[in-house]
Amino acid sequence: MIHRYLGTALIILVLVSLLGWAFYIMVTAWSHIDAKMSVHGWVALILGIVFSCVLGFGLMGLMFFSSRRGYDEAVKSIDRPNPDGD
Repeated sequence: MIHRYLGTALIILVLVSLLGWAFYIMVTAWSHIDAKMSVHGWVALILGIVFSCVLGFGLMGLMFFSSRRGYDEAVKSIDRPNPDGD
């Protein structure tokens, strides 16, 4: 039974480790930079984050809406008689 989930657990462990490593690198780089950001920079950063999230949430919502309404279904072919008689 344990062998069934071993691959999934290993993948999750590797991904969480990579996320932790990326977070460590981010915090280290952030603490070594002495750059100051103006109020305009903070406003631009916040607006960029908000608009990116709104766009991402909106597109994901449209994808689920499209999937549930059947817009992603394959086109059904209609057998029509060929006018040439073939």
